[in-house]
Amino acid sequence: MTKHVPHATHPAIVKRLKRANGHLVSVIKMIEDAQHCTDIAQQLHAVEKAIQQAKRTLIQDHIDHCFDNALIESDDSTIAPEFKAIIKYL
Repeated sequence: MTKHVPHATHPAIVKRLKRANGHLVSVIKMIEDAQHCTDIAQQLHAVEKAIQQAKRTLIQDHIDHCFDNALIESDDSTIAPEFKAIIKYL
């Protein structure tokens, strides 16, 4: 797999994932401290949404930028497999 140049959205994605990681650590502590399940579920939902949004942003950014370049720089036979590879993560 080729290494791609970071896109403008990557720092925001990293920030979002680090925040989600902090929340996940808090959720683990909540479980260990036997806190109310509804509160834990609410926090898990927030972590899940943050990760989902980070993934969506990454994939959208890839589609918006990498495929534009691929359309210009290569033939159509290389675009379809890469597109299929990324959309399976939607």
